[in-house]
Amino acid sequence: MNIKKLIPILEWLPNYNTSLFKGDLVAGLTVGIILIPQGIAYALIAGLPPIYGLYCALVPQVMYAIFGSSRQVAVGPVAMDSLIVATGVSTLAVAGSESYIAIAILLAFMVGAIQLIMGFFSLGFIVNFLSKPVITGFTSAVALTIGINQLGNLLGVNFVQSDKIHIILKDIWMQILDYNGYTTIIGLVAVLIIIFFRSIHKKIPNALIVVILGILVVKFFQETLVDVAIVKDIPSGLPSFSIPALEFTQIKQLLPIAFTLVMVGYLETISIGKSLEAKQDDYRVRPNQELIALGFANLFGSFFKAFPSTSSFSRSAINQESGAKTGMAALIAVIMVVFTLLYLTPLFYYLPKTVLAAIIIVAVVGLVNVKEAKFLWKANQLDFYLMLITFLATLILGLKYGIIVGVGLSLVVLIYRTSRPHIAELGKVPNSYFYRNKVRFEDVEIKEDILIFRFDAQLFYANSSYFRDKLDEMMHSKGAQLKLVVLDAESINRVDSTGIEMLKERVKYCQKKGITFYFAGVKGPVRDDFFRSGMLDIISSNHFFMRVNQAVKCYRTGDRSQQEKFAKYIHQAY
Repeated sequence: MNIKKLIPILEWLPNYNTSLFKGDLVAGLTVGIILIPQGIAYALIAGLPPIYGLYCALVPQVMYAIFGSSRQVAVGPVAMDSLIVATGVSTLAVAGSESYIAIAILLAFMVGAIQLIMGFFSLGFIVNFLSKPVITGFTSAVALTIGINQLGNLLGVNFVQSDKIHIILKDIWMQILDYNGYTTIIGLVAVLIIIFFRSIHKKIPNALIVVILGILVVKFFQETLVDVAIVKDIPSGLPSFSIPALEFTQIKQLLPIAFTLVMVGYLETISIGKSLEAKQDDYRVRPNQELIALGFANLFGSFFKAFPSTSSFSRSAINQESGAKTGMAALIAVIMVVFTLLYLTPLFYYLPKTVLAAIIIVAVVGLVNVKEAKFLWKANQLDFYLMLITFLATLILGLKYGIIVGVGLSLVVLIYRTSRPHIAELGKVPNSYFYRNKVRFEDVEIKEDILIFRFDAQLFYANSSYFRDKLDEMMHSKGAQLKLVVLDAESINRVDSTGIEMLKERVKYCQKKGITFYFAGVKGPVRDDFFRSGMLDIISSNHFFMRVNQAVKCYRTGDRSQQEKFAKYIHQAY
């Protein structure tokens, strides 16, 4: 067993040097500066006191630095997971209450446990059932929902909080004229400042700048800005160790939300990790190891009062751009958060909530992926509609049902595509030995007495009826002139018993009609399955050819020299 594969920090820590530390120091300080106001903001999205966003930036980062296979992914609180937490926990307790906090921490424990189990049993492939269009639709809808939910803090109005957009919009329509003037001005100015600095350079800590400006403005003009909502007291000190209270009833109620967080969090981490991996040659992201790392991050994080966390798109990108080379950057960011928790939390007393809302709104706007939607419309309209339905379902039905609709549609599309794969009738390219699809190559030669049929997928129970129907349809179109059917099986990489029995039945049908049936290009493993299932009891090995042109030549001229060599080879191999 390679211990370095299980604990990736052992791959880079023994060879760590000062040249690596310089980049990690700058990146760690930069990410730490951004993480502090973001952590406070995302805790508010989750319905938790601000300090829990900082707790979420401690142990999870340390665990990921030790066990994560990516050296630049930044883990901690994120907007999307925070909203999912709020959606699930708000049905069980009042936001901000002790019971609410305990349930959110229990949810982190559950997410971590599920991720660890999936990682240890190499079950990361399960998340592949969420196709990219589904993820695009889901993340775009969640980002839009997060942004609209923050309009209350931005405008100083107590709008209803919900993951169903029509409920929020209805309440906004009823109360929009009750906005607080000073709150709205501060929030909109903060948005403009963030956008301005982001347009100059991504490394500029725009979130920290607006936080400092917001605190100073409210502190020095507090008599005028008395109606502007502020964060107020944030307790100092580090979180204490405690094991979440495990109640079976609550665990059962939280399971759907926990699985949603597992899938979304893992997909975010893999997509971020892979994009950063492509920019360097020092390491490779290992999907199952990422599950293990996230599992430890959430599981051990829950022991120190962290709610569910995952990797951040924005902070990971900034981490890489700032020169991070190893997980040491994350540890430096943790030290900054620890210092803040011990000494700096009183400074955030006058922080306006509208500034936090501005930070969140600008951050999530980039997750509404209009560019991908335009691409899907041009490239594949079925994928576009899959994305659109997931997007609308998430907005209207809520996050939990949105992801269920997305997964369900992904499976339906997968089944549809595998049950109705591409099929082609082939014709001979003039003056060559090649055979190509007659639909795509109009000048190919088609003989009335020969049908060359290509099936571009595995042949199994889900598509065997489709195969038979299409073959019969093509045979019927040839009419009484048909004397030879050649199955080009080069694209068939797997068969099951249902597919083989269907093929045997079609071969017998052709024999009754006086039609010869040949196989061409059958792969070894598929051929083995044919022979083990009794195909040679119906036809001899002389009906198997390496290429389509050899099968046609044998039928036309009776020249079996190449075929006999192949038949001999088949018997030796079998």
